[in-house]
Amino acid sequence: MNAPLRRVGVVVLVLFALLFANLNWVQAYKADEYRNSDYNGRVQIAEYERERGVIEAGRTALATSKPTDGELKYVRQYPADEAYAHVVGYNPVNLAATGIERSEDEFLAGTSDALVADRISDLWTGEKTPGGSVLLSLSKRAQETAFKEMTNNRVGAEKGAAVAINPRTGAVQALVSMPSFDPNPLVSHDTDAAEAAFDKLDGDPDKPLINRALSETYPPGSTFKVIDAAAALENGYTQQTQIPAGPVYRAPTSGTDIRNAAASICPESQVTLREALTESCNTGFAQLAVTLGADKIKEEARKFGFGQTDLTCGRLNAEGLPVATSETGEIKNPDGGDDPAALAQSGIGQNNVRMTPMQGALIAAAVANNGRQMRPYLVQKLLGPDRTTSHYTATPKELNGSVVSSDVAGELRDMMVNVVQNGTGRNAQIDNIVVGGKTGTAQSAPDRKDHGWFIGFAIKDGQPVSAVAVFLQEAGSGGSGEAARIAGQIMRAVVTDAEGS
Repeated sequence: MNAPLRRVGVVVLVLFALLFANLNWVQAYKADEYRNSDYNGRVQIAEYERERGVIEAGRTALATSKPTDGELKYVRQYPADEAYAHVVGYNPVNLAATGIERSEDEFLAGTSDALVADRISDLWTGEKTPGGSVLLSLSKRAQETAFKEMTNNRVGAEKGAAVAINPRTGAVQALVSMPSFDPNPLVSHDTDAAEAAFDKLDGDPDKPLINRALSETYPPGSTFKVIDAAAALENGYTQQTQIPAGPVYRAPTSGTDIRNAAASICPESQVTLREALTESCNTGFAQLAVTLGADKIKEEARKFGFGQTDLTCGRLNAEGLPVATSETGEIKNPDGGDDPAALAQSGIGQNNVRMTPMQGALIAAAVANNGRQMRPYLVQKLLGPDRTTSHYTATPKELNGSVVSSDVAGELRDMMVNVVQNGTGRNAQIDNIVVGGKTGTAQSAPDRKDHGWFIGFAIKDGQPVSAVAVFLQEAGSGGSGEAARIAGQIMRAVVTDAEGS
């Protein structure tokens, strides 16, 4: 054999070796990826041969599957339209799934390892049993009240969020993001129409697809004063400790004055810690933060959950809806020392302090629950296709343990109840129910209206029954009062729903 032929032979052998190696790579390592690819038409057809399981709350179906005459045998439907959209999510043909539809996809689709017995029975019967059902923790009355009150708020806010949780268990009772959207067009089997519907929502300047309750952070304003008060109580202060106040305060190194929302708020040179929280005294809490120092403020915030990067909300200890990280910022100079100007602003929930509405509810819940913070969850039960076999039941778990002692929690609780009875949170009052809370007004941008906040809790017969956060984005004047009113309506709905169950 001459040299040219030998070279050709070597090249052919190398090419065959590469082809063989690639074939093994595909079969051994890439098979699952290709098998489950959204572009694999056979996978799509197989997925829709089995009726997808139901998502429900309060014995009401929120996501169902309807038979069709097409190649894809079932189409997903969302009877509640917008009211549950950010929780339930949607499961489209070509687009990425979201919400509980995504986090519980395998169980709903019937491909979960937990449902292997049902799939084996399919081999004998020749039928495709449905996927499993997901029962959510939501209070139907509270969720729909939150959606209605947020959508029809009295200050004209177009964006915001509301979260309510059970302080003793962490069960999410309501979770609403505004504006919302109708998920039904997104799951159409006409993929061009579905993609057009998605593009329209994705291009909407109000960003209705964003879950503002979980995935966005905002300056918390005066709701952060609960963190300041907790830090003070844990460092030797009492409710009656006098703190510096006054009509105006300028921190060392700062070129900006901090003033109160009105001249009538804590004009005295000193007020008690209790009075400062009740009146929402900016000058008092700014000076308190500077006195305590950045390390104590940051550590207190950390104990309540700020800085936590891995929090999800779905099934306990499993994948769920991701929760953005709430942050305090550094509040330090480059040399590591405190920055008094930044610290004063941070003490009133401004500067670089950012918080999710979920985090606001968790703060209130920990105070209501004697300082114990529970891990939030949305999935209450997983039921097999026969609706009698339970594959999972939520067992409450602590999130960050005891964030403050029961004594400190009791002091905070008493102070927050006074805020609702005699201070800025009066709109949250509920007849025959003990309600505590804290309002917040936060600057957004020089040319935009202020945000309105309220975080709080409801206690019935000595037991905490709900903790809530309501956020109204760029609500302007009266925003925090309206947030308090909405929070009261949501907590009242929780109580009513519990009484009727």
